[in-house]
Amino acid sequence: MPLANRLLQLLSPESAHAVSMAGLDGLWALRLSGLVAGAVEPDPRVCMGLEFANPIGLAAGLDKNADHIDALGALGFGSIEVGTVTPRPQPGNPKPRLFRLPEHEAIINRMGFNNKGLDHMVRRLRQRRYTGVLGVNIGKNATTPLEHALSDYQRCLVQVHPYSDYITVNLSSPNTPDLRQLQFGEALRRLVGSLREECSRLDAEQGRKVPLVVKIAPDMTDDDLYAVADTLAEACVDGIIATNTTIDRSGLGDHPKASEAGGLSGLPVRDKSTDIIQKLHRHLGGSIPIIGVGGVSDQNSAQQKREAGASLLQLYTGFIYRGADAITDAAIGFRQGIAPNSVK
Repeated sequence: MPLANRLLQLLSPESAHAVSMAGLDGLWALRLSGLVAGAVEPDPRVCMGLEFANPIGLAAGLDKNADHIDALGALGFGSIEVGTVTPRPQPGNPKPRLFRLPEHEAIINRMGFNNKGLDHMVRRLRQRRYTGVLGVNIGKNATTPLEHALSDYQRCLVQVHPYSDYITVNLSSPNTPDLRQLQFGEALRRLVGSLREECSRLDAEQGRKVPLVVKIAPDMTDDDLYAVADTLAEACVDGIIATNTTIDRSGLGDHPKASEAGGLSGLPVRDKSTDIIQKLHRHLGGSIPIIGVGGVSDQNSAQQKREAGASLLQLYTGFIYRGADAITDAAIGFRQGIAPNSVK
């Protein structure tokens, strides 16, 4: 582990995150980002009608407020996804709410969509210099009742649409009470159908297509997964991100932090997310692009997800533990993988 990473381990996880982001911003301002960037060869990919410089993106959650787009965009990622943003600012859940499990290369978080709100996000999106593919992940405020969730998502969609290359609807965080109920049945059909209609209206109004993507949870039965997939296909979504964090702790054994509430990310979710990618791809016949996320940290994990059916990948926890080396290795592994078929 590089010295900088060892020093950051001495800080609380949230303090380490703040220090890391400030450091990356400083390097970018001094035009020194190359000192820590990944050695990623150009590997253009067209997916959802967008051209990605390479297939390895940054997952939402690291830059919740779009405050660090330019610095993160200089590290070798093929895309950056910011958020989750909610209409109103909210503090999230009480601290401590972020826990390292280095023995498992994992993180447990129960952040709770802490963010500075939609107005701040839009200002930062307007100010960015980054010209790569940028996704914005949208959610609902914790105090908004489920029956009014659609209005929160619609408000976010309308405001970020002019500044986004794609928009992700986050229905799968385990850290907002009852949010995952929106993934199923009539609630999913109504919400995603309405957002699809609104996004198409905005596309026509603004003269450009902004793909609509839905991020799903790994914690569902096969029957539920196939029902969700069918609903998303009926709504003509442009992509599926598989998967969010898991509430399953079966891979942690008797780890002292296993009892902490929240979503588990990193290596313990790798096989679960890869299995869901494969099932989704087979069920949908490759008709909807899948962005694979969950335990991607090296060549092998990236290759496995591509061969399961992922059109693109995203990193989060692997990047926390391995830095830009994770981007480099994931890009190599993705190129080595043999895709089951192509999805545009």
